[in-house]
Amino acid sequence: MYKIILQAPKLISPFNEPARDLRIQNHPLWLHQRNVLAPYTTREKELDTKERFPADREEMIVYRDNLFFDEEYIRNFISAARKKKRAVRAAFSSEDPAFKEHALPLSTSYTLAGDLYLADLWYYPKGPVADVEPMVIDLEPRELGYYHVPTYMADQTGDLTFQVPLRSLLAIDSWVHIFIADVVYGLFSRGARFEKRLNEDLVFKLKIFWKALYEGRQILESSELVKIGSNCIIDPHAIIHGPTTIGDNVTINAGAVIENCIIGNNVNISQDVQLMLSVVGDGAFLPFRASLFMTTVMENSMIAQNTCLQMCVVGRNTFIGAGSTFTDYNLVPAPIRALDGNGKLSISNRPVIGSAVGHNCRIGSGMIVYPARTIESDVVLAASHERRVIDKNVGYEDSDHHMFKYSVLHKRLYEPKGKESQQLESW
Repeated sequence: MYKIILQAPKLISPFNEPARDLRIQNHPLWLHQRNVLAPYTTREKELDTKERFPADREEMIVYRDNLFFDEEYIRNFISAARKKKRAVRAAFSSEDPAFKEHALPLSTSYTLAGDLYLADLWYYPKGPVADVEPMVIDLEPRELGYYHVPTYMADQTGDLTFQVPLRSLLAIDSWVHIFIADVVYGLFSRGARFEKRLNEDLVFKLKIFWKALYEGRQILESSELVKIGSNCIIDPHAIIHGPTTIGDNVTINAGAVIENCIIGNNVNISQDVQLMLSVVGDGAFLPFRASLFMTTVMENSMIAQNTCLQMCVVGRNTFIGAGSTFTDYNLVPAPIRALDGNGKLSISNRPVIGSAVGHNCRIGSGMIVYPARTIESDVVLAASHERRVIDKNVGYEDSDHHMFKYSVLHKRLYEPKGKESQQLESW
């Protein structure tokens, strides 16, 4: 199959980088797309915004490079499209709970067509044609809770829940969509698929049971659910529950608690670190008692001791100082707004949400960040009498390092116009 990749050049705030270069599930999005489609495609072509579409008369799949999709969705999409034997375009029902709840808010990538929303994913059995039929793939969503809280925190709706799909397709238009792709459509979906298979496949259930019995471990701690790479050093007093994936050359010290996470290569996790439903990128460093809950940390970043991040996204090569807290609950009964695909504040449709920190940032100790606030790439913030609480979005022009004598040493690497500097990071 011939694969055609359409560019989505719009930069995602606060990272100042297109979606294709941001990490999802600890892989650059473009690499994740390639890996998922590898069993079906034999060659590919990437088109820029002005390049003409190839006129080849062969089986073809076309997609925008800001799309996140998983193996389950692509397998069902291609199978259903081949059965139809005609050109189709991926579509969502406006009533699909997972799409309506998580994908549509803050997005600018879907095209409304009647009661359907069209996504930028096409299948052509014999090359591109004008007549394309929308095709809805059932995401098989299921409601899963992530908090059991007092009702006053749940916006009059009871416990806080996610609509978790077993098959995922999502356009990355906002930093919130990275959180959705990694946590709701990623880690939660992985756990939901595991539970579904466990309930329906007796052979699989027995395999899990006997493996745990043979290893003398609880089921959630067995090697069937906790996948560990090579050359890892894990203290026996660390607690790791699956489904969890740990990369190569990882160090995990005593007292660490890890539940349903993805840990990259060369990660250092110190004593008493708490990780739950989080993605930790390659080369990250988490000193003692750092806590991540439903949070993405991209490669080569450091979250210092006694720092707590909930439902946040942190870019690469970023430092967040000790004792900082990123809050996720709005203290007043007003909807939380976040930056959408057009860079404007819109309703996030989330009763609780954390914050986003861009690439190459330096955040000092003891900072408090309000929900849904963003800190742009290349920003330096130092706690002071004037600013210790971040209650609005912080841009590069607001960075504290402009007041420093040696501000020239902290170069800007991620321009908002997409012209990335060739300078090296300052550490």
